[in-house]
Amino acid sequence: MAARTSPAETSATACWSCGATATGEYFCAKCGKIQPLARGADYFTLLGLPRKLVVDADDLERHFHQLSWKLHPDNFMRAGEYERALSLESSSQLNDAFRALRDPVSRVEYLLSHAGMRSEGHHKQQAPPELLEEVFELNESLDELRDARQSGGDAAEMDALGRRLEAESLKFAEKLDEVDGELAELFTEWDRAMDLGADQAAQRMLMDQMNEVLNRRSYIRNLVQSVQRELAEA
Repeated sequence: MAARTSPAETSATACWSCGATATGEYFCAKCGKIQPLARGADYFTLLGLPRKLVVDADDLERHFHQLSWKLHPDNFMRAGEYERALSLESSSQLNDAFRALRDPVSRVEYLLSHAGMRSEGHHKQQAPPELLEEVFELNESLDELRDARQSGGDAAEMDALGRRLEAESLKFAEKLDEVDGELAELFTEWDRAMDLGADQAAQRMLMDQMNEVLNRRSYIRNLVQSVQRELAEA
């Protein structure tokens, strides 16, 4: 696994307590006092991770728990007000970082959001061109099921419509697995690019590809969830 980085690795500052040069750790190496978070530190940095997308989940969780214990406010009950505030801030940010990075999809979404390429609630929600026909058929089945339910269709009709819709939904669930496979391949490409020191243009190209796959994933996932809700109500 790649060497860990530290929260302030790129912006060394002086310790607020003893004045020693900060080494980028959460605590001063000389006096042991908790330090402010580095300005602009992203979630990867806060968890001591390189900016990569293939992450060992067990290693991430172990490291998170170790840091959580060290930074927990209970350890600073007798410290000064400033140190207690630093502990609360660091613990809160660490929890946010762990929630964002522990899941592969939320991890890449955070990477793209941090780069200004993905805003909450502003993802493209349109059918992928290669799925237009299948999406049309699925929506027709959804409409038929809704109409039958509203008009009080008989049990046999509802059952037949439900089974047809379930079969069509399974096809999209399989496509969701295929999209996740595409993402996994892009994760590997991204990590390889990071190891090779890819320039901004190369990084941007990969980010564009991941963003497009995430848009497709979001659309298909929402479609599958919509079908499951309709089937549950039926």
